[in-house]
Amino acid sequence: MDITLFDYQLPPHYIAQEPFERREQSRLMVLDRRNETIKHKKFFQIIEYLNPGDLLVLNDSKVIPARLMGYKKATGGKIETLLINHKPDGCWQALLKPGRKASPGTEIIFSDQLSAIVLSKDEEQGVFLLRMKSEKNIQEILHKIGMVPTPPYIKKKLTNPNSYQTVYAKNEGSIAAPTAGIHFTEELLTEIQKKGIAIIYLTLHIGRGTFELIKVFQIEEHRMKEELYTISSENAEIINRAVLEKRKIIGVGTSVTRALESSFINDRVCQGTRWTDLFIYPGYHFKVINALITNFHLPRSTPLMLASAFAGKELLFQAYYEAIREGYRFYSFGDAMFIM
Repeated sequence: MDITLFDYQLPPHYIAQEPFERREQSRLMVLDRRNETIKHKKFFQIIEYLNPGDLLVLNDSKVIPARLMGYKKATGGKIETLLINHKPDGCWQALLKPGRKASPGTEIIFSDQLSAIVLSKDEEQGVFLLRMKSEKNIQEILHKIGMVPTPPYIKKKLTNPNSYQTVYAKNEGSIAAPTAGIHFTEELLTEIQKKGIAIIYLTLHIGRGTFELIKVFQIEEHRMKEELYTISSENAEIINRAVLEKRKIIGVGTSVTRALESSFINDRVCQGTRWTDLFIYPGYHFKVINALITNFHLPRSTPLMLASAFAGKELLFQAYYEAIREGYRFYSFGDAMFIM
């Protein structure tokens, strides 16, 4: 499948640079696959499309302050570091900018309490392996000197880093927010529960796999980077019961969808912590979710592929062109879509 089929032109001013002041007041496009209709709502009106017995699944991963500004000890040259994966041995995989001169043995100073040694570089992936050095708890130091990373298309500095977190963010580990959930408020979630809709959480730590654009010409040749997800035994049982009873399961975001679809083994969702490199693109048969809440995604991105697989490419792009005509806000801080 040709990647150019997933291009579209978006004027830059459509890219939301900051979150909506009241999250639930963002716009919501409701896309019905059965009769191919498109409706325009506000996000808080999503409750109108949820029924007692439905199951809403959210990703409670929290973005860590993984962006660090430092300098090379030997030369004083500035270097920006993005920590992307904490390895079991305590080392970190990271992206460095500029990275061309960060050879093994280079020491990077971030503060008087934190530094790092470059151990190696994966030339194919462009990823460095760092050993962090500190006499104190590294996580605590990150929260003092690190910055919450935001996508490069967001040019405006965040005045409140929590605006790039969901209100239910709990388990630290992501380098990008599961932004489909940013539209929810605690009050809206309470109203949804009162209506009889069950709400449960899983954790998928978003890494490079989600936000890297597809660079190969044939989509099938793209390989996702692995991301770590966890589903508790209790929640796996709740999901399996909903599947068995043919109740509606709504995935809040592409990260939730990938975790659920990855965990479906031998006709049931399996509990536990696993790595997934599942790449969902048109032609994929969904096994768990039957409704999806998502944002408007970048051309040639893996979330766009997943949404196209779920809605159907033709219908989804029809909806995107209508969103542009109607002045919707796009990408991480943008408006939402509910695909039924």
